[in-house]
Amino acid sequence: RVLFRSVVVLLHELDKMEAVELHEVATTAFQSDADLVAANPLARLPSLVRPNGGTLYDSRVITAFLDDLFDGGLYPDGVAHWEVLTLEATGDGIMDSAVSMVYEKRLRPEDQQSSDWIEAQWAKVSRTLSVLNDRWMSHLSAPLNMGQISVACALSYLDFRLDARNWRQGNIA
Repeated sequence: RVLFRSVVVLLHELDKMEAVELHEVATTAFQSDADLVAANPLARLPSLVRPNGGTLYDSRVITAFLDDLFDGGLYPDGVAHWEVLTLEATGDGIMDSAVSMVYEKRLRPEDQQSSDWIEAQWAKVSRTLSVLNDRWMSHLSAPLNMGQISVACALSYLDFRLDARNWRQGNIA
C-alpha cells in the first residue's frame, strides 16, 4: 500500500526523519518479502518495528504512535481529535480506492480487469472529493494536523497516478 507517505510526511513535519530507519522492501501483491512477513503477517506497508520488540502496522496506528512519541500535536484533544481522525480516514479512504484502481489495471491481465470495479472505486473517490468540498474545506486551513496530511497525500496520489481523471475540475482543492 502507498499509505506510508503520511508516515514520512509526519516525520518531516516533526523534524524526526533521523529518528526512524527506513528500509527499502522488495515486495509485491503476489510475492511478499520474507522480512516484512516476519514483522507483519499481513505483509503490508508501512510496518514499524520497535526497538523494544513488537511491530506496529497501518499508517494511522504508526502516525498516532509517532505523534505521541515525539509530542507532535498533530492529533488534537477533545472534539477536534475525532474530527481529525475522521478527516484522516477520509484521506486514507480516497487513497485506498485510488490504489485499488491502479492495482486493477497494473496487476490483473487485461482480459480479467473489471471496468465496473474501476468505476465503482472512482465513484467513491468522486463522492468523497465532493464531501471534502462541502464538509471539510474549513478543516483544511486550520493548524496542521494528520487529517490534512492524509488528504494531501491522497490528492497528490490522484495527481500522480490518476491525473487523467481530471479530479480537480469542479473541486476547490
